Amino acid sequence: MTATTRSFDPTAFENTLFVSFELGEGRWILSLTSGFGEQVLRRSVRSRDREAVVRVMEVMKERFGLSSDCHVVSCYEAGRDGFWLHRFLDSQGVENLVVDSSSIEVSRRRRRAKTDRLDGESLLDLLLRHQARSRKKVWSVVRVPTVEQEDRRHLHRELTSAKKDRTRVTNRMKGLLANHGLTLDLKKAVPAQLAALRQWDGSPLPAGLQARLAREWERVQFYTGLIERLEAERRELLRRAEDPVIEKALQLNTLRGIGVNSAWLYVMELFGWRELRNRKEVGSIVGLAPTPHDSGQSERERGMSKAGNRHVRAMAIEIAWGWLRFQPNSELSKWYQRRFGSGSKRLRKIGIVALARKLMIELWRFLETGVIPEGAELKTDVRIR
Repeated sequence: MTATTRSFDPTAFENTLFVSFELGEGRWILSLTSGFGEQVLRRSVRSRDREAVVRVMEVMKERFGLSSDCHVVSCYEAGRDGFWLHRFLDSQGVENLVVDSSSIEVSRRRRRAKTDRLDGESLLDLLLRHQARSRKKVWSVVRVPTVEQEDRRHLHRELTSAKKDRTRVTNRMKGLLANHGLTLDLKKAVPAQLAALRQWDGSPLPAGLQARLAREWERVQFYTGLIERLEAERRELLRRAEDPVIEKALQLNTLRGIGVNSAWLYVMELFGWRELRNRKEVGSIVGLAPTPHDSGQSERERGMSKAGNRHVRAMAIEIAWGWLRFQPNSELSKWYQRRFGSGSKRLRKIGIVALARKLMIELWRFLETGVIPEGAELKTDVRIR
């Protein structure tokens, strides 16, 4: 709801208990009130103690003179605790909001007091303003996925983590050898190379270094096996294609320049469960939105917001470069070449972000309407290997 359409709701505070959660590892602090100007009470419970949370709410209803079946509105900041608490509160009949912590306004003073008590009261005040339908938007509310939608993310995120871990280990091996003026070709038989390596004077590698390199190579083999198992699991899911969400991944995979990795990630992180209404929402959720600074005599663009899904945003930039290579005759590629192709390296990097945003919008339209991006080509062979 935009700031111009929000209006005060006089019934928002009738027989209503408001609760904010300050979630910690050892304890949770609940700040409770019944409306603007009313007393704010705080209660501390052990972390993840569901029964204690319900008990506090019931006691506070009586303390504030509310009926036992009164409306309860709560909120907490999105973080490590995820969405299970939201689902629990929803099962208890509580209207809960999961808030994007980066959207919460804070004092701009150089030094400001920060305690769990103050944070809880501040969050509670923002909840009251949000419920009052204040003309000013006070925060951004996170859309909570279902258990199934959230569970679909694990496969590609684990695959990404495994690839990063393998790269980290191989880079460490190369660094250890570079310390002795040696190199390693990972595409060839690594154990044989390690056995044949000699220092600058022809002497063998120290025993401790040899043992460590052998252990590091065992880690590389472990991660390689894990990556192969995860990719095989993904291929099997794509071949069966019994899920409408997976069918969207297959649809994206028909475009040249879009592979299995990007198609799967786009759908599981974004297109498979988010209900996007327009191009602005697509750019915003990915974090490819402009952040202008226009104040007084100062007017400049500070780049993209980076406030959206980081997994999709990273892939979007990578795929934009690939789109120029595999779809050179598309209108998007021609637009990029006209605007940025003959520019400097810095200008081309700026342009690729703009191309990534436009491409994300075109992919969203392709899934929603089936209209192929203008000038783009489909693959001649879309078999999943």
